[in-house]
Amino acid sequence: MPTAKETAPKAMTKAQIIAQLAEKNELTKKQVAAFLESLVELAYRETKKNKKFAVPGLGILKLNKRKARVGRNPATGEAIKIPAKTAVKMTVSKACKDAILGAK
Repeated sequence: MPTAKETAPKAMTKAQIIAQLAEKNELTKKQVAAFLESLVELAYRETKKNKKFAVPGLGILKLNKRKARVGRNPATGEAIKIPAKTAVKMTVSKACKDAILGAK
């Protein structure tokens, strides 16, 4: 009997994404790969610089500051200090949610 891990659908690979975009937009795979790389670089740079980067129709990358807090070691139950840190958060746009889940 297959496990849940074996039957779960797999996410598309970078090569599969590039191939589909190239076919749909009548571009070469090399052009699409270069475009994707430049989009990713732009997203990283702008998020770092402006603390926010929007991809229209998909969502927003934001820098999110997390406060220091007290947590628990799951093995021993001992209280431990978790330091403050900055994390990257992706907020999905309403258009994306509606396209995937259907409008309510």
